[in-house]
Amino acid sequence: MTSPFQNADPDQYFDQLLRWLELESAAERERLVERRKLIGRGDLERSGETLIDMVLVDHRIGLGGRYLLSFHKRRQDAMLPWNRLKVGSPVVVTDQGTDDDSGVSGVISRRTSHQIEVALETWPSGDRFRIDLSPDETTRRRQRTAIAEARQVRGPALRLRDRLLGLEAPRFQTELPPVTFFSELNPPQGDAVRFLLAAKDFAIIHGPPGTGKTTTLAEFIYQVVRLGQRVLACAASNTAVDNLLEKLIRSTPGVVRVGHPARVFESLREHTLDERVRFHPSSRIADDLMRQAEELVRSASKPGRSGEAWRRAGQQRSEARALQNQARSLERQAIRYVLDSSEVICTTTTLDDDLLGDLHFDWVVIDEACQATESSVWQAVLRADRVVLAGDHFQLPPTVLSEVANREGMGESLMQRLVERFGQNVCRRLTVQYRMHEEIMRFSSQQFYESSLIADHSVRGRRLCDLPNVVTTELTAKPAIFIDTAGAGFDEELEPDGLSKRNPQEAKLVLSLVRYLTDRGLTGDQIAIIAPYAAQVRLLRSRLNLEGLEVDTVDGFQGREKEAVIVTLVRSNDRGEIGFLSDTRRTNVALTRAKRCLIVIGDSATLGRHPFYSDLLGYFESVDGYETVWNESLWQGPE
Repeated sequence: MTSPFQNADPDQYFDQLLRWLELESAAERERLVERRKLIGRGDLERSGETLIDMVLVDHRIGLGGRYLLSFHKRRQDAMLPWNRLKVGSPVVVTDQGTDDDSGVSGVISRRTSHQIEVALETWPSGDRFRIDLSPDETTRRRQRTAIAEARQVRGPALRLRDRLLGLEAPRFQTELPPVTFFSELNPPQGDAVRFLLAAKDFAIIHGPPGTGKTTTLAEFIYQVVRLGQRVLACAASNTAVDNLLEKLIRSTPGVVRVGHPARVFESLREHTLDERVRFHPSSRIADDLMRQAEELVRSASKPGRSGEAWRRAGQQRSEARALQNQARSLERQAIRYVLDSSEVICTTTTLDDDLLGDLHFDWVVIDEACQATESSVWQAVLRADRVVLAGDHFQLPPTVLSEVANREGMGESLMQRLVERFGQNVCRRLTVQYRMHEEIMRFSSQQFYESSLIADHSVRGRRLCDLPNVVTTELTAKPAIFIDTAGAGFDEELEPDGLSKRNPQEAKLVLSLVRYLTDRGLTGDQIAIIAPYAAQVRLLRSRLNLEGLEVDTVDGFQGREKEAVIVTLVRSNDRGEIGFLSDTRRTNVALTRAKRCLIVIGDSATLGRHPFYSDLLGYFESVDGYETVWNESLWQGPE
């Protein structure tokens, strides 16, 4: 099918977005069918979308009277298997003893390696529970509504829409007044803020790993709020929204976080709409009215036998309903007041239109825009006069379930398309990074960013052995290491009864490396293990039980960082097949999570046939970081 972005037909463009949404719905239904098949095989957890044999171990009352229930495996010390249940994920909690699919809907509010907390409106029944990832048709329904509205816009909104479709070039002011920054910005960051302030339609910030993209966005939002303008600050994920909120509260007091409180970092919940409303005078009156209504309902539930008693009970129920309606009206007034008086509203790109009503903004800012599908941004875009997109189109693309939709282009973000359409005329790249040792950074800089990245002096030379209590050895002194397994028989295999690949010998080597690093002074929370395949993650998690150690897929570790990162690439075969490792954006993410030490394990005979991995091997050789699996003394040497 011809891409709708190759011509100037808005109708075809929006038709294609609707088609992709239908394909995604179908793909999600297929996944549910596959998950039910796994139930029959007793293999339900393999999908990563279900946890079984969970027991309730603790509870507390959260905001809005929600129950926050903590679950862990029936065997208390058992780690949770690898799963896709992240903070903010919609789930259903079901009594495992029932055969039907009935259950209580909730949201993951916290998780650790052994325990998971779910926010629920009602208490689930049962002793042992199954927790399932839930389809999110509400999101797609809202996206379809936004697409219908985008087709019909008129006036200034039409001009912005057509510029975002690439039909017209965006406009910029030629001169700006001097800017006094709140934060201490480096020159590229300061230039980026000025560039955004000059935008009349839209502008883009390209933020490679560790370059302070969120800091730059927070500074821009501070500047426009000072000018009396309102901002809708969004991101595709709750984590990205909270990262931006965390930066904003330092400079911008008039900011409120909209969304389910369970999806918000606990340290930030005082900035949520629920909390702000709770302290509004109208809410306190509403609470009193609700208590009075509850007393009336309780009294009416125990009427006497006389006709007068039944008449009085009916009157009490009627009074209770009136009090409840009055309380809800006061709550709506409090919500309206908090939203109307906020200078910045932070939320995901899945907006609650009923809550936001007819609110309009001077700017919408979309962080991590390259992880958002095009259909997911129109809700936010339609509420603003001007748009800022920020992200990195050389890291993870949007998550797309449908292979057909992905081939047709759903995996390409609006930001990527606009950068490819207009180039540097609409974009500023940040170039000073604050995360990685220079040798960890340089390969990605060469491959993806035209060698433009610069390691700040505070990070460019830091190593593991510079950390307190870490012993200096050859391995802890090296920032970038590739351990080549070619010829050692480290063959990949298909997970039994699964479709994902794993490499048991590579996993064994990872265990040795973790043991070596912790014996030399590192703690579990300073180390991460990243694998491109879920089966390898599952295998490693079953063999590791180190407090604080994180083992996850590339997707699960996007936006994160650790002192030491071990990457196990898994693929090793005599055909040179590397599967989705050929999407080098994913590998770029894995290679740029480490601060002081990056260790990559892979088979050069398999990987080296691909130009990118051939260059990667050459790079490790150039920095004296290439090792073979035969050099065991590197990770098994003396103290």
